[in-house]
Amino acid sequence: MKQEREANLKGARTLQIWNVLYDIVEVIVALIAGITANSSALIGWALDSTIEVISAATLGWRLHGELQGISDEKVERRKKITLYVIAASFTLVCIFISYDSITKMINRETAEWSTLGLVILGVSLVVNPILIHYKRKYGHQLDSSELLADAKDTFICLYQTVVVLAGLLLVNWLGWWWADPVAALLIVPYAAKEGWEAYQKGREIS
Repeated sequence: MKQEREANLKGARTLQIWNVLYDIVEVIVALIAGITANSSALIGWALDSTIEVISAATLGWRLHGELQGISDEKVERRKKITLYVIAASFTLVCIFISYDSITKMINRETAEWSTLGLVILGVSLVVNPILIHYKRKYGHQLDSSELLADAKDTFICLYQTVVVLAGLLLVNWLGWWWADPVAALLIVPYAAKEGWEAYQKGREIS
């Protein structure tokens, strides 16, 4: 039983490493595309993906700690730190997206077409379902609420990918200048919800 748990921990840790590596690429490409195209939605999506990097990295840190045999107390401490960092990051993302999107709506700024943005969004639509599947798999095998919560975060990221992609296409096909900032603002409620839940979970840990 111990060997099986160790194997699952190693598998989950490897998954988080790949998750971090992919998300770093996603963030860099999406930021370049968003800044070049003046797209609030793409920039907001990139910042939200930054939270995924933080979440995956800290979760990998927590899994590595258990593999190294650290005490339960230290595992809980790592979990608490992870949750508070995620909560703070989500708060900053909400503030930035809200300010940037509202400013662009007031000034009626139109986002330009971004082939690079379309490509990274399309890749994300393929990669995220795979990550969700394996996070749920290891989450159930390890009875890990953190992995299952991380799978939920990735699912939300997948939803946001669809929203941002729709906004990008509407701007290009129908000329709806407001579709981009509106798509960005749709990210805010989910980011705020996840940030609040991470903060609450952190407070519950003694």
